[in-house]
Amino acid sequence: MTTILVTGASGQLGSEIRELSARYGGYEFIFTDTAELDITDAGATKAFIEANAPSWVINCAAYTAVDRAEDEESLATLINSGGVENIVNALRGTDCRLIHISTDYVFDGNSPVPYTENDATSPVSVYGRSKLAGEKAALQWSNTIIIRTSWLYSSYGNNFVKTILRKAGSAQEISVVFDQVGSPTYAADLAAAIMEIVSGVIRNRHNFVPGIFNYSDEGVCSWFDLATEIVREAESQCSVIPVRSSAWPSKVRRPAFSVLDKTRIKESYNLRIPHWRTSLNNCISKINRI
Repeated sequence: MTTILVTGASGQLGSEIRELSARYGGYEFIFTDTAELDITDAGATKAFIEANAPSWVINCAAYTAVDRAEDEESLATLINSGGVENIVNALRGTDCRLIHISTDYVFDGNSPVPYTENDATSPVSVYGRSKLAGEKAALQWSNTIIIRTSWLYSSYGNNFVKTILRKAGSAQEISVVFDQVGSPTYAADLAAAIMEIVSGVIRNRHNFVPGIFNYSDEGVCSWFDLATEIVREAESQCSVIPVRSSAWPSKVRRPAFSVLDKTRIKESYNLRIPHWRTSLNNCISKINRI
């Protein structure tokens, strides 16, 4: 039986993979978070992987507190880079395949066109630098797929969609930046894409193609556009006011343009990716049922 180890299983993406795993009865899933597997502990990581002998590792574990990372660079780097290095070292001598999740923050956000996997990286934050270092560590293992994603949200955890829903339920108006543009990603869609890659390779529907890939939902919007759609879906009377990023001073310079070109992952693994509005509707419907 194929064993799939999922790290960071309590996060948004890990939780979506856990939910989706019920559809994949032929595989054994091992879901871990820090309590079960601390990837920053090299010895523990090696021992855990040796004991469980996974065929695939899906690394969703990450330090994702973008603002706090500016003050906690050592911790962010330890998790986002050192943890990945520990996984890679533990895989040496095996045939295990690694899927590692990365981010649009490896770019500076100055591109006028969607980023491809071959574009030069230039992170402008501690978080972005730590994730880029993690990519470099992951690529030391030849059986690695890196998936860069953007603007992740889910019915699980804390995220922009749930924050706007909460505020729209109590405030008469909210201000949201309009000068940062990207593509939202419903974590359930990314989870489905990952499992399509894994199952497709196992069942010989796809060849295993390693390297770096981009994934987000289709379409482009600003945070203001996204918030407006969330409020509309919630049937709230709350007004959404567009403001510049300068209205929200921050230690972190966030990419102004985070649109990712997804041609490579769609062609390599025959993926059909939904539009962000469709997925947002699905997510909000699910939140309303909880």
